[in-house]
Amino acid sequence: NLSQTPVLRELLKEAKIPGATIKIESPELCMLCCFSFKQEPQLIKLDRPGPLTLAMHQLVTEMQETKNGVVTPKELFAQVCKKAIRFKGYQQQDSHELLRYLLDGMRAEE
Repeated sequence: NLSQTPVLRELLKEAKIPGATIKIESPELCMLCCFSFKQEPQLIKLDRPGPLTLAMHQLVTEMQETKNGVVTPKELFAQVCKKAIRFKGYQQQDSHELLRYLLDGMRAEE
């Protein structure tokens, strides 16, 4: 699901370039603009991406470019396990738990 989120794909592309500046315009903010006040887009200067963010970028890129349909998220899983040791050992975990640790881990690397 994350690989099919256009905003995330674009942010990951930009995050790969150290020192890049991204402009975030929220559709919800644009809708509010029509009714009340003009909300300016946020400009954020990015630092060098961390290993979890790079692994996520690599996985999303591979999913978009692969021709054989099979993609293994080994590197992303390894990086998640470094941030959240509870995922090591292949125990059954909830998908929302993994998503939370993945997104929190990427945000912590900002």
